[in-house]
Amino acid sequence: MKLIRKKIPLVFLVVSLLAVYGSSLAPGLTWANFGADGGDLITAAATGGIAHPTGYPLYLLLARLFQWIPLGSLAFRTNLMSALATVGAAALVYGLVTRSFLFDSKNDPWLAGLVAGFAYGLAPLVWSQAVITEVYGLHSFFVALLITIAISEVSGKFTQKHKDILLGLAFGLAMGNHMTTILLFPVLLTGLASGDPTPAQGNWWKAHWNKEGRSLLRRFAFLGVGLLVYLILPLRAIAKPPVNWGNPVNLAGFTWLVSGKLYQGQLFALSFASVWERFRVVVAMFLEQFGIPGLTVGLIGLIVFFKTSRLYLNLFWILVASTIFAILYATTDAFMYLIPAVLCFSIWIGIGVGKIINTASRWSRQIGVTIGIVLILTLFLQAWKHWPQVDAADDHRAEHFIENVNDLAPESAIIFAKGDQAVFSLWYSQFALLNRPDLVILAADLLQFDWYQATLHDTYPDLNVPGPFPFTETVVLANPERAVCYAQYTQNAEINCTPARGFTQP
Repeated sequence: MKLIRKKIPLVFLVVSLLAVYGSSLAPGLTWANFGADGGDLITAAATGGIAHPTGYPLYLLLARLFQWIPLGSLAFRTNLMSALATVGAAALVYGLVTRSFLFDSKNDPWLAGLVAGFAYGLAPLVWSQAVITEVYGLHSFFVALLITIAISEVSGKFTQKHKDILLGLAFGLAMGNHMTTILLFPVLLTGLASGDPTPAQGNWWKAHWNKEGRSLLRRFAFLGVGLLVYLILPLRAIAKPPVNWGNPVNLAGFTWLVSGKLYQGQLFALSFASVWERFRVVVAMFLEQFGIPGLTVGLIGLIVFFKTSRLYLNLFWILVASTIFAILYATTDAFMYLIPAVLCFSIWIGIGVGKIINTASRWSRQIGVTIGIVLILTLFLQAWKHWPQVDAADDHRAEHFIENVNDLAPESAIIFAKGDQAVFSLWYSQFALLNRPDLVILAADLLQFDWYQATLHDTYPDLNVPGPFPFTETVVLANPERAVCYAQYTQNAEINCTPARGFTQP
């Protein structure tokens, strides 16, 4: 019974977040919350294909499992995975805060854990990615999992060997979801086997290496095991799927895809003035995530109650590394890389609340409990304020765009789609939902790549794609029997069609 009572707060956290996410979850394909990549990820998972760099093999495998759930649309099932992964991350945040070594044994830290879990789960940046198809929900789950394993104490049946295996494997799998996991590398080195042999053991350096060295080797070995998930990319490419970024059947294509070469030019591409402006935006975003009360309590947890521990050092590193990367990466959605930093700060909020509750409880336990409850209510009031900002339940722009194109496009037309929103949504329509198989969907911005030209030959064998450097004009001239449409989405759907050149317009 005591164990059940201890689990009630965690159950309350999980059920509450599921209710919030379920009410704001996109029912289908959505462009809400910078979710344009969703069409690519859903389609790649559904067709056994390969998503945009860096490939995201673990995400694709898990997404495919969710797509087998007989509930809602194909896109809804994949959106659901983001919600459950984010709830899992919030539950781990709760567990990290409620660890007994952070608090006096006389007080139950469940209230502090709830504050931390809600601070993370209801942060608008986190929430926005929990209700659409994207990789960040799963990434946050792995960040929380890695911290949890790294700070776990070796005792009883949980040996150092078990810890090394779990930490290495989780790190490798996390990289199989998102390559920015490499920013967490110091976490992989946390809590190695003790290297403090006594003088009686003889050679100190040899004994030291025998302990820490074996521990480190185990972690790297199982890191390699986790990274084996990337082997599904060339295996999938062999089947010539319609979504086949990089066509990684050889080393050159594999390296191009996994290294994210397409986006490498965005790193360190900002001027000093732009970096400073982004820094100011990041500060404002942290204030938006937690409000002044949450930000204040988090700073108290970080600064006033700072202690040199595995948890604090790992949290500090992740926050700094993620924030610097988000500032220096010159893309419009780079702020998504702040999510691990938000996770870390949420834990400090929980620690700050727990310490404040413990201090207040010396005079009155009711005071401490009241403080915690007021903070939770504040977080929910703030969530109500942010709801319209992150709610994806009523965003049907992508599906309306698909309907418009399918309705307007003549039979067997070539559709030159421009921009991620247009391209990925039309891929989803044709390849995942099997709508309008007569159409030829061409991503105008990808015609320059050899791998994309090869994919077009495999997907549309009747299409004439002149090379080696085809442009939209040359493709049109090479296929005079087909009507041509140009489709993109800016503020509204833009679709223009012309009849086939080889026939007389009626």
